Amino acid sequence: MYRGKYRIIVPFLFLPVVLYLTFVLYPYLRAMYISLTRWRGLTPNPEFTGLANFAKILRDQYFWNALKHNIIYLVTLPIVIIAIGLFMAFLLTQGVRLGGFYRIVFFFPQVMSVVAIGVLWSFVYHPTLGILNAFLKLLGIQSPPVWLGDPAFALGALGGVVVWQAVGFYMVLFIAGMESIPITLYDAAFIDGATQWQLFWRVTLPLLWDTVRTAVIFLAIGATSMFTIVQTMTEGKPSRATDVLAIYLYESAFLNSEFGYATAIAVTMFLLVLTLSVFLMRLTQRERVEY
Repeated sequence: MYRGKYRIIVPFLFLPVVLYLTFVLYPYLRAMYISLTRWRGLTPNPEFTGLANFAKILRDQYFWNALKHNIIYLVTLPIVIIAIGLFMAFLLTQGVRLGGFYRIVFFFPQVMSVVAIGVLWSFVYHPTLGILNAFLKLLGIQSPPVWLGDPAFALGALGGVVVWQAVGFYMVLFIAGMESIPITLYDAAFIDGATQWQLFWRVTLPLLWDTVRTAVIFLAIGATSMFTIVQTMTEGKPSRATDVLAIYLYESAFLNSEFGYATAIAVTMFLLVLTLSVFLMRLTQRERVEY
């Protein structure tokens, strides 16, 4: 059975390995090299500068400002989205009338283009034509905020759009996990006198932990980018109040033609995401509960 197995394995693996080296590994290595150069994208031979771009990052206040906004999203978005998603999933698994309809309605933003969502919410937040400010005026607030034009509100306004768009997906994900838990476990806990709150914390959440862990990691990785929604709605404005690393990278590369420096930012983002992913996987690792 094992005689000559590599004669079959190697030919089958040859093409996938070549494709991986060509379209994955080589671009990574090339990007790392470009990050060590000064290159405006016009010459075939970039000027090698060593770690100068990374030293510039350490002194760049715009980089740290963008990173601060990413960290704010990294801390807040996973908590808010997962909390709301778990709450809605719990409600919709309790036999709520028209539960199937609500699942479709709440999931619908997930199937929309992020660009379309950005344009839609730009109109919602519009200071004079937007439905949000019109509603606030009906409530008696005669001077509602300029949501996307005020540095005090713009970052939170974008975060609210991300929550609205993402909650439905994670709600469905948690519903699938909850509905796979055997009802006998709840019956046994209920007989022992457990309340609904105790059922959630002692039965549902431990058995759902792998799903929650996956959601945390995906949301954390998404919070390190935020490019599409920010570029569509504010482009990092006003006064860089909504600037994030992906927007600053785009600006450095395609507006300032500093491709070497922009690639250094991209490599830094890659290292941050890799470190964050490993850290979260280790932090959220628990003993697996099987049923």
